[in-house]
Amino acid sequence: MKEDGEGMKMIRMIKRENGITIIELLVALVIFAIVIAGTYRLFVAQSRAYTVQDRVVETQQSIRSAMEVLLRDLRMTGFDSDSPDSKIDIITPLIAGTDQITVDYEFDNTTQYSVRYWRDAGSQTLRRQLTTIKDTSVAGPEETLLENVEDLQFTYGVDTDNDKALDRSWIQAGDIGTGSVIAVRVRLTARPQQLTAEDQKMASPRTLESAVTLRNLCMR
Repeated sequence: MKEDGEGMKMIRMIKRENGITIIELLVALVIFAIVIAGTYRLFVAQSRAYTVQDRVVETQQSIRSAMEVLLRDLRMTGFDSDSPDSKIDIITPLIAGTDQITVDYEFDNTTQYSVRYWRDAGSQTLRRQLTTIKDTSVAGPEETLLENVEDLQFTYGVDTDNDKALDRSWIQAGDIGTGSVIAVRVRLTARPQQLTAEDQKMASPRTLESAVTLRNLCMR
């Protein structure tokens, strides 16, 4: 009987050593939950960072595309083919402004284009409108080239002594005076779209600046 009692005692000890207690199970579950929570937070942070960077890259590409369209028209400012068959005479090639600009040029012998760019403060967009002048003046629809535009600035390079060389560079529209504008610098700033207020702090606005010489005005 004594041996049987000792045998039963040994069996109970073996069972106790092979099992886990409720406290041990709870501790393991808590550690597992902490690991899962940390992994999830890391995943969320990386996903947000990727989304922000993706929006930043998209904004940079959109700014470049809008700037290319704008510079294309600026390069044409004052173009006049001087063909004997041309009925176009560009009287006012450029109307300078601080956050808007209008340029005129000859499209063909019978057609003149007048293109206006401006920042619409209400919708914070870069807008473009083409007016076709052929016998009559027909204003086209307003196009949105870029959204979330925080700033659009035009500054000007001026020839004051008519030597076709730049004498005063990058002045405001109100300081042009009697000088001739022969260069324009454009500064365009936009912020990434579709981000939360918290994510906006991670993505500062993007700015692109470019300058163009108005070769058609320089050659006059």
